Amino acid sequence: MFDFVAKHKRILQVVLALTIVPFAFFGLESYTRGIGGGQDVANVDGSAITVREFSEEVRRQQDRLRDMLGRGADPAQFDTPEIRLAILESLISQRLVLSEVVKARLAMSKEEVVASILAAPEFQEGGKFSSERYSAYLRSRGMSDEGNVAQLRLEAPAARLAAAISGSAFQPRTVAERLIALRGEKREISEALISADQFLGRVKLDDAALKAYYEANLADFKVPERVRAEYLVLSAEELGKAEAPSDAELKEAYDKLAGQLGVAEQRRASHILLKTKEDAEKVLAEARKEPQRFAELAKKYSQDQGSAENGGDLGMNARGALAGKSLEDAIFSLKSGEVGGPVQSEFGFHVIRLTGIQAAKVVAFDEVKKDLAAEIAKQKGAKKFAETADAFNNLVYEQSDSLKPAAERYKLKLATSGWMSRQPSPEQGMLGHPKLINALFSADSIQQKRNTDAVEVAPGVLVAARVLEHQPEAQRPLAEVRAEVESRLGRREAAAMAQKEGADKLALLAKGSEAGLQWGAPKTVSRREAQGVASQALRRIMAADASKLPAYAGVDAGSKGYAIYRVTKVVAGEFKAGAQSAEEIQGIDRQAGAEQVDAYISSLRARAKIEINRSNLEKK
Repeated sequence: MFDFVAKHKRILQVVLALTIVPFAFFGLESYTRGIGGGQDVANVDGSAITVREFSEEVRRQQDRLRDMLGRGADPAQFDTPEIRLAILESLISQRLVLSEVVKARLAMSKEEVVASILAAPEFQEGGKFSSERYSAYLRSRGMSDEGNVAQLRLEAPAARLAAAISGSAFQPRTVAERLIALRGEKREISEALISADQFLGRVKLDDAALKAYYEANLADFKVPERVRAEYLVLSAEELGKAEAPSDAELKEAYDKLAGQLGVAEQRRASHILLKTKEDAEKVLAEARKEPQRFAELAKKYSQDQGSAENGGDLGMNARGALAGKSLEDAIFSLKSGEVGGPVQSEFGFHVIRLTGIQAAKVVAFDEVKKDLAAEIAKQKGAKKFAETADAFNNLVYEQSDSLKPAAERYKLKLATSGWMSRQPSPEQGMLGHPKLINALFSADSIQQKRNTDAVEVAPGVLVAARVLEHQPEAQRPLAEVRAEVESRLGRREAAAMAQKEGADKLALLAKGSEAGLQWGAPKTVSRREAQGVASQALRRIMAADASKLPAYAGVDAGSKGYAIYRVTKVVAGEFKAGAQSAEEIQGIDRQAGAEQVDAYISSLRARAKIEINRSNLEKK
């Protein structure tokens, strides 16, 4: 069952409409219970998606983005209205598909799921079910056993349903081959931009137009809710710096690591491998008589084909690098140039000759003193942080009317922030952590002026903060933002002028007339290689009728103006059988399957009653 769900993960992702959102349901009752109007984000055929469910899903996606992009990324930047709506749409799709699973009585029984878990290879150890492995699996996903079983009762049948729908769609081979050929078609183009900038001087704006634009876009001209805060940072790194290691500690650390800090002695040897001891002794006698012929003898007699061609050379090796302790001991007992053996190993009998010695090197104390000091400080800081973190958090909580007691107790500097909004920005630094932002903008912080809890904003870094000053959201008057309104509206009007002139010039070109355009350098594009051309423009270019050249295509370039593309050459694509084409055919079939699933979801939506509470969707 686990293999099946993993195999069809892509299909499930299509079902969910947002590729980063997985199934996250916890039992049949989740889909059939009543709703509580005020706390719902959406309602699907009488089944509620609550604010709590939605918020947890948003948090899960932020955690996934942090895992994908690294700790330096700020997942809160992705918490936009568009992404929040996309996540909700995916949850609605989930609810619809899983509701069909319930209606069709496709849900697996609890006994079937438990049997599948007990038999799953990933939870086996020594041929038996390992409760430790299963518990680790649950911990890594933040789930209980009961929740996991309930989820799988629906997840596996949903995967089968999606796979069945997707698998019923495919493109005929001739159509797939034609599509691949079209993807390979190349067109030589030149671009001419009707720039909006040249029309800025012609724009005439009156007070009525400015007022109308301002009133239509009031949300763009607001001062967001803001706070200024004071804060304390308890850092393992700074705790470590507070107590420099002594010379004795440094010397002790060096002595412990001395063996690891240097380079061990290495030896280069050659060998001749033989099957019997008698043969080895004969070759040994010959090699000792004429050591300079050892490489020649290795090529003639050695059964080790890998090294024989190189005169039996085994390369430079330290202890532990060679297979067979007896062979290694023999090599490290010889003098340079000496021939020894025969030595028996699991491979046979070896005649050996030592050809080089690289003496061991020890790194001097002064060379590593700085690094050792940093490592000791890091260890001390981590230990002190672990010992201090809980007490620091407790003190901040217990004396919630001030951060000064904690600052004095732990000798920390009380810092002050600038104005901060709910939307994190790079300028906010560690204060921009989503959890800390939420704490600062809570009623407890703003109205009661209490300290926030200590929030771990990074490994080994705790921050506690306190609101000093609060400004509620406020509408900026038109007089204050007039210049910004004029700039925005002016650019919009200039772009509209450019787009009109561009459309007129495109019409002239279509009639074979000259349009007085300055064309850029030609370049070749295809559906596979856009060469920096925007996707919308590329679609127009590739769709342009090229039966008579030159052909032309125009596209709205937004605030930049209007872009016209001239097609001067077409190189037809062709289908070539091979691994790449086979992979592309599979991709075309997958796309057809995705479209089939999308159509299925659309049919479910058409029959369902779906209501979205916009105000709860936008709450953070």
